[in-house]
Amino acid sequence: MDTTFPQLLLKHAAERPGAPAMREKEFGIWQTLTWRDLATMVEHAACGLHLAGLQRGEHLAVVGANRPRLYACMLAAQALGAIPVPLYQDAVAAECVFPMSNAEVRMCVVEDQEQVDKMLEVRSQYPALTQIWYDDPRGLRNYSDSGLAGLAELLELGKARAAQDSGFFKARVAEGRPDDVGAMFFTSGTTGNPKGVVHTHRSLLNRAKAGADFDKLTADEDVLAYLPPAWIGQNIFSYSQWLACGYVVNCPESAATVTIDLKEIGPTYYFAPPRVFEGLLTSVMIRMEDAGRIKRTMFHRFMDVARRVGPARMDGKPLSLSDRLLYALGNLCVYGPLRNTLGFSRVRVAYTAGEAIGPDLFTFYRAIGINLKQLYGSTETAVFVCLQPDHAVRADTVGVPIEGVEIKVAENGEILVRSAGLLKGYYKNQKATDEVLTADGWYHTSDAGFLDASGQLKIIDRVKDVGRIAGGANDGAMFAPKYVENKLKFFPYIKEAVAYGDGRASVAVMLNIDFEAVGNWAERRNLPYAGYTDLAQKPEVYELMRECVEKVNADLAQDAMLAGSQASRFLVLHKELDADDNELTRTNKVRRGFIAEKYAVLIAALYGGKTEQYIETQVKFEDGRTGSISATLRIGDAKTFAPVQKAA
Repeated sequence: MDTTFPQLLLKHAAERPGAPAMREKEFGIWQTLTWRDLATMVEHAACGLHLAGLQRGEHLAVVGANRPRLYACMLAAQALGAIPVPLYQDAVAAECVFPMSNAEVRMCVVEDQEQVDKMLEVRSQYPALTQIWYDDPRGLRNYSDSGLAGLAELLELGKARAAQDSGFFKARVAEGRPDDVGAMFFTSGTTGNPKGVVHTHRSLLNRAKAGADFDKLTADEDVLAYLPPAWIGQNIFSYSQWLACGYVVNCPESAATVTIDLKEIGPTYYFAPPRVFEGLLTSVMIRMEDAGRIKRTMFHRFMDVARRVGPARMDGKPLSLSDRLLYALGNLCVYGPLRNTLGFSRVRVAYTAGEAIGPDLFTFYRAIGINLKQLYGSTETAVFVCLQPDHAVRADTVGVPIEGVEIKVAENGEILVRSAGLLKGYYKNQKATDEVLTADGWYHTSDAGFLDASGQLKIIDRVKDVGRIAGGANDGAMFAPKYVENKLKFFPYIKEAVAYGDGRASVAVMLNIDFEAVGNWAERRNLPYAGYTDLAQKPEVYELMRECVEKVNADLAQDAMLAGSQASRFLVLHKELDADDNELTRTNKVRRGFIAEKYAVLIAALYGGKTEQYIETQVKFEDGRTGSISATLRIGDAKTFAPVQKAA
């Protein structure tokens, strides 16, 4: 698109001034901000930031949840030719120091007291951070730190400046060009310091419009913005596509109220990573297990119908009269009320991405009438590379290349992408840029996969993680750890999994139980437990985990290429893997290498034939304190299966 984000804002404000642009829930009441109101707020923020000295090409850090005034500050920065850099609100101060120093940030806009405290701690290590503005003043009355002020003050200063020179803001917006840098997003830093991914207005809006055209999005959509704005997935859905289409973005009151807010808004366009869909389904199944016999029986009977009929119905295939009638009755009694309970009664298009989603989970949502689909993309590709078309949705693929995208597969199986949505480069890191972008414009995704006969893309694993079994009966067989981990996480009882096997004679896995799901399972069996560590080491829980591992092994045996990836040994960790302990990234990706070092004694025990191993682990609590958790972990064996020979 030959325009910029602020230019689109002014276009919406001129054409539909009274239409809602954003809603924010405050004190339990939804407040609406029109396009006219938003444009005025952005003008005042831009004038205020200009008075504070924000320069063209300079970076402005934005730290917080989805809030209208934080969005306005991002637009204001872009209007001045500056570059917003959203950072994860749950990152600790130490994690913010590198991106802020790398981007040479002098000014930041934050949400509340928690983020102010964090930025003040950052400033003790990075003194160049001179100005901090906060949106929510609660708890900040007695702060006297230099350069600290409320956004309300900034907006008042900007309002006065705008009154003196009414043409200043529009003139600055008009100076913007599509190829100006529009935003910078930092990668999760799985293997080292995060990299700043530089995107232009053109690259972000090109992909936003391509995705909108693919699913025929209009200004009538309602979106719930509840994921971190620092993640480009949320940013594309609630910022880039928001301005490209002009629909309404709704900001929940807090993380704790998202489920309630989801029901109240009833979004028409929804996005969530698989773990959100898993959590919603787990809560449904837990409630159904606790329901009365009649209600439980009706639910399971109609869900049998839904699984048999629903996916075909969603794919537009013809159904018999009896199936149509049965499904209509199920929709009246079960599916409709269930969609309403989940907050999906108005969803027209729902997407998931980031990790593979289990086929049973995927089928469940489509079976009850929710148009859940998968997409493929990354920070560097502005998200939209492949999307699944309606009536051609499969759980084992991530869709077809959409408009403006070329895909090819390298000899080593790596997926290469070329499109107008590619990053301009990594900030201050030409070497890394040259490693991923070829001279003729192809981006190395680092993902291994292939295009199937129908033209849909199937992802196997990260190229660097695809290894080989060395020794034993499966010597030389392919080992795809992420593929194995995702299959294990398809079970509601398993929250996280880490698989090892490259260069070894067999595969072993470390598991995290889903405390809520396994806790409910234990309570129904009158199995007492005293917290996560105790529950995780129960013999009954190990049997449950063994069943899950062996089911995955049986499934892997069906694929001759991946049959060697079956896990022969497993253990259940005594603590949940946590981003605060550096075991996961802020986007919940496993730091497999770090975990291998931290839990080296456990890996040695898995491959050393031991049946148990003592371990003591240091952990970091939410308030910054550190402590330790110790336990003697059981180690279990799992049955593996001979590869199934397919008939010629």
